[in-house]
Amino acid sequence: MSEETSASEQESQAIVEAGPVSSWLSENGFANEPLARDHSGVELVAVEPQVLLPIATALYAYGFNYLQCQGGYDLGPGKSLVSFYHLVKLSDDARQPEEVRLKVFLPRDQPTLPSVYWIWKAADWQERETYDMYGIVFEGHPGLKRLLMPEDWVGWPLRKDYVSPDFYELQDAY
Repeated sequence: MSEETSASEQESQAIVEAGPVSSWLSENGFANEPLARDHSGVELVAVEPQVLLPIATALYAYGFNYLQCQGGYDLGPGKSLVSFYHLVKLSDDARQPEEVRLKVFLPRDQPTLPSVYWIWKAADWQERETYDMYGIVFEGHPGLKRLLMPEDWVGWPLRKDYVSPDFYELQDAY
């Protein structure tokens, strides 16, 4: 094996060091997987759907009292859907707030996870938009229904395997 191959293999298999939030979660018995930090240095943590609620509750108690953004994206046809949560720890020193982003990878045939609405009320419309565009179902959400598309729309428009209809006929428009 040449030195070039060895160096590129090492780069592609780089070990991700756990950040402070991932370490805190692990120390307190919460299963998680640290991911590489994003382009702005925010810590990313992958969690399983069944532990999202206990982890979100623990992070809220730990001081992450602001859900800045909840959203979703599609990794591609036949691949997972992702629900992400960008959390911020707001304190008196607002110049340098602590941030973390949780990611939950879901199978596209049954993308279901619990709603965090009961922890952060800001999740209300954000979860509805993610449901409307990607079909991720948030169990326990108080009013999970279409937000942007008509209620009788078929499909999830932002999925990468979505086939756009040739036309959409408005029913009872008059």
